[in-house]
Amino acid sequence: MKFLNFCFITLFSLGTTVCAQQNSTELAPWEYGMLDIHHINTGRGDAAFLILPDGTTLLIDAGDMSETHARTLSARNAKLVPNGSKSAPEWIVDYIRQFAPKDKTLQLDYALITHYHDDHFGEMDPNRKLIKEGNYALTGITEVGHHIPIKTLLDRGSHFPIDLKDTEIQKKIDKNDAYGMIPTLQNYWKFISHQTKATGLQHKTFEAGLVNQIALKTQANDFPDFNIRNIAVNGHIWTGRSNETFSLFKKGEYSGENPLSTCLKISYGDFDYFTGGDISGIDAFGGTDITSLESNIAPIVGPVEVATLNHHGNRDSQNSFYVRSLRPRVWIQQNWSSDHPGEEVLRRITSQKLYPGERDIFSTVLLQANKEVIGNRLDQYKSQNGHVVVRVERGGKAYKIFILNDTSEQRELVSEHGPYASE
Repeated sequence: MKFLNFCFITLFSLGTTVCAQQNSTELAPWEYGMLDIHHINTGRGDAAFLILPDGTTLLIDAGDMSETHARTLSARNAKLVPNGSKSAPEWIVDYIRQFAPKDKTLQLDYALITHYHDDHFGEMDPNRKLIKEGNYALTGITEVGHHIPIKTLLDRGSHFPIDLKDTEIQKKIDKNDAYGMIPTLQNYWKFISHQTKATGLQHKTFEAGLVNQIALKTQANDFPDFNIRNIAVNGHIWTGRSNETFSLFKKGEYSGENPLSTCLKISYGDFDYFTGGDISGIDAFGGTDITSLESNIAPIVGPVEVATLNHHGNRDSQNSFYVRSLRPRVWIQQNWSSDHPGEEVLRRITSQKLYPGERDIFSTVLLQANKEVIGNRLDQYKSQNGHVVVRVERGGKAYKIFILNDTSEQRELVSEHGPYASE
């Protein structure tokens, strides 16, 4: 691979060398034994495409906020990238087609929806294309799954204190309240019903405490030190023992979507990665909430190499106890809004008082509004725009971060960071 002569090398106290290399080449293809985690930027919500060591594929979320909302097209929100010739889910499909293993049938072995918000699974509006066979519209995960077969689809299930399928209840619900996602959920259920019959899709509820509910499909014996642990969902949290869980919420209590998010930890040898949807850990007055999801899962998750910012880095997330407990070497922010990150969140995740040593931060996008409000503190990010790819070498001893151009349909390699040593 040829690079332009432009390389920054810094020696850190932990002994890791990080090198940002500028080039115009493509990311080298995934190879057997690697773990690839692609954080895809469309400007319309979260999406992460994973290729596990044996080639098993997993998609986490497929955000698709409606462009009928004034805010979606305003300066407060990110632009649709790389351009408007496709919808956000179509760009996710295009991305997967480019980077999926070439020697395998194009499919998603697993797809996981962390929770039922538009920036994570789609949003209905009058402009969505209707698929007559199945009577479902294309938005978010239904559009991805329409173009690429999903073998197993997991979500948090139907944990609601009311029956969302009850038409009488639906008539009484304000579309702008916490249950405003009902039309999208109804569409999602139609998609599942049709795909179950037409393609053999299996729909399962993500269960806290389980290990390898998302498992290697073909060569698990080659990678005995790889596993995916379900940490939490619906406020049910793994205790750290066997498959035991405890619950933060009373039976039938609906706390809003974010605290119900699925949380999972991927371990590959010495490498650990955590992603927790939109969970939070700061109370309404700006203090650490010791009863929150973040506070309760932090000692269970423990130290990791890489973590995504909960709730996109919103002000209600990354409390001090959580940051001190996970202390990742790399933070990844999946962003679409001008209020992400909260300035105080940035202070916490970069604080040497909460945990020592260097840490690198990468964002899929930072808007001009962020820069005007937070200013030079954003210079602490290693990259502020682009698809963020974590590539873990076989066995998990080391990993690199690659930034890909999100304004181009070719997704050229913009920079390379690492190698980082797994601890």
